[in-house]
Amino acid sequence: CHGRPMNAFGQERGFTVAEVLLAAAIVALAFVALATIIPISTYAVQEGNQYSTATFLAGQKLELARNVPWTSASPNDCLGLSPSATAAPAVPAGATCTFGATTVAAGGVLPWLADESASAIAGFGGYSRAVRVTDCGVAGCAGVTDSGARLVVVTVTFTPMTGIGQAPGPKSLTQTMVLSQR
Repeated sequence: CHGRPMNAFGQERGFTVAEVLLAAAIVALAFVALATIIPISTYAVQEGNQYSTATFLAGQKLELARNVPWTSASPNDCLGLSPSATAAPAVPAGATCTFGATTVAAGGVLPWLADESASAIAGFGGYSRAVRVTDCGVAGCAGVTDSGARLVVVTVTFTPMTGIGQAPGPKSLTQTMVLSQR
């Protein structure tokens, strides 16, 4: 006896070369499949993280818009209106804005709702943010046609990562809210 187990016929047990090669091929295929899935799953996690960050940044700006003064008494309008679809909100004619220590005259762009480039948001490089404000009494906002209501639209743009680097183009996330004058 050589110390190797024997089968019922007195022959040594073991694997044939063909069995070993087949097992090696199956293990190699499993590793190839695993190596293919890891970058895809990493991309999915990264994309989810980027969308969560964009959602946070949009919500942060909506919360700010909700808390700025917009009153009819001695028109204090710190929410403003966007003069066009590509312009940040400005104080409308006939109003001024006093918010904390800052005063902005009619026609002045509101600094807290100004567009932010991909390098302007502290701690969030690669994300840009734009705020647009529309008068619901003029343009209508999802069925609301009251001049005492405004539609605030925040768009956050970023370039997502892929399994092989950055995607060829940016993606955007948009959040909206209708606010009423206080």
